[in-house]
Amino acid sequence: MKRLLILTAVAICSFTSHVEAQSDTKAKSILAAVSKKINGLKSLKANFALHLLSANGKTKQSKKGSFLMKGPKYRVSLGDQEIICDNKTVWTYVKAANEVQVSNYNPSEQTISPAKLFTNFYDNEYNYKYIGTRTFNGKTVDMIELLPISSSKQFSKVELAVDKSSTIVGGNVFEKNGNQYRYEVSNFTPNANVSDAMFTFDATKYPGVEVVDLR
Repeated sequence: MKRLLILTAVAICSFTSHVEAQSDTKAKSILAAVSKKINGLKSLKANFALHLLSANGKTKQSKKGSFLMKGPKYRVSLGDQEIICDNKTVWTYVKAANEVQVSNYNPSEQTISPAKLFTNFYDNEYNYKYIGTRTFNGKTVDMIELLPISSSKQFSKVELAVDKSSTIVGGNVFEKNGNQYRYEVSNFTPNANVSDAMFTFDATKYPGVEVVDLR
């Protein structure tokens, strides 16, 4: 589940990125418009669905979750897990175990994580290109393909679906092991009324929670 949550972050949070890698002109123009729109918001919230298809086709799994962002702060919820960050500390809470892991926020140590995705995730890490229009979840969208420059990435390619309002509405993540993830973003709310308290973990609200401090 934790890996699924991180991959959700790859999917959902990618629309906050500013792109400077090698690319074609049309893809760059579309992604620049996405970045300009998102970076101009004070906050946002959205719901999402994530669908897994295993490499052998035998495993199918769907999860629904939500995402909040305010500046560099974020909160991603999926199933019984949450990742919360106030730009200094990261809390990963697992409801089933009633356990929270606490770690320092250090973007330089992040590879694929919400912390890195909220900033310049694609800078100098991906080549990207425009691959045409498609129908995605009932909408006509522009599709952008991103290919990792480094062979160390766990996925081979990411596709982003961008609607006419310059909002990413979903896409696909292709792992090197053959697994595929399709994600769909809904109820995108710009400048949502989100309090700062949403981006910290208050242990007093979780009776009996086990705190694992990794700092």
